[in-house]
Amino acid sequence: MTSSTFRYLDPASITAGVAPWAKVDVDHTSYSRKTVTKDVTNFSDCLDIHSKVGSFGADIDVAGFAVYRSPSATTPEDFEDDKTVRTKYYAEVEALLRERLQHSGQKIKRIEIFDHTIRRHDPGAARQPVQQVHVDQTPKAAEARVRRHVTPKEEADALLQKRYQLINVWRPIRHPATDFPLAVIDYRTTAPEDFVAVSLLYPKRDDGDDDDRGKEVRPSQETLDSLEGYEVKGETYGVLPNESHKLYYIKDMTPGEAMFIKCFDSWGDRLPGGKKGVAGLTPHTAFVDPQTPEGTPGRESIEVRCLVFYE
Repeated sequence: MTSSTFRYLDPASITAGVAPWAKVDVDHTSYSRKTVTKDVTNFSDCLDIHSKVGSFGADIDVAGFAVYRSPSATTPEDFEDDKTVRTKYYAEVEALLRERLQHSGQKIKRIEIFDHTIRRHDPGAARQPVQQVHVDQTPKAAEARVRRHVTPKEEADALLQKRYQLINVWRPIRHPATDFPLAVIDYRTTAPEDFVAVSLLYPKRDDGDDDDRGKEVRPSQETLDSLEGYEVKGETYGVLPNESHKLYYIKDMTPGEAMFIKCFDSWGDRLPGGKKGVAGLTPHTAFVDPQTPEGTPGRESIEVRCLVFYE
């Protein structure tokens, strides 16, 4: 176990009736953060669990997250090439999802991988580790993703009538994620009132391409407060502090391990028509582990966002 400070959405910075926003290309928001000190439990032992169904840390329906030993054939050099990531690595991610999620009689009908982000703890990197407790998608945003990436409309309508999930598959690159590890919060320790919808702002582009992958450019510091040149293309949850939250991580998580982070599940037990006991989402964040040795290489990681549809 370790202890660290975590950045939550500060409730005092939220104005009733005014939607808060955050930019995707830089760590800048319309709200402020509140720093809270929390314990974080290392759940590495769960990697050895063979029974997937109903096991904490090995079944995402229990607490919203799971970690698996899963060596990748994609090399650190491959991750430098966006095309290789979309072909070689995406295929690995889909195979891993199919292997680990088809249980309890649930059969996967289709997987749509729509986005990925590579983060590096490096001053020159376009995307840095995110130090704020958050959830990548709200229910509204999850449905919008389905309609954006599944055509024709009739097929999207049909898929939305069945169970579907939005899962973020997270993996370190090149070396263990000792620096800026990823912490996740057990869904069962959250409350509905913890979550605040935040508009996600993307830079506008005039290249006629609606695909945002691999096009991040760090903006000028002089324009951080300006919304000119941005558009709303998503919605995330900011998370408010709650003393009940229990946090977990895999200490020194290696590139041979992958974490499933549930961002949305239409069967989530707090949604209309949800199933009792099914975790709906997973708040998560990068954090500074005070046990990290001096000189540890900066974290490099990839997160792949996937829509999973069931029969």
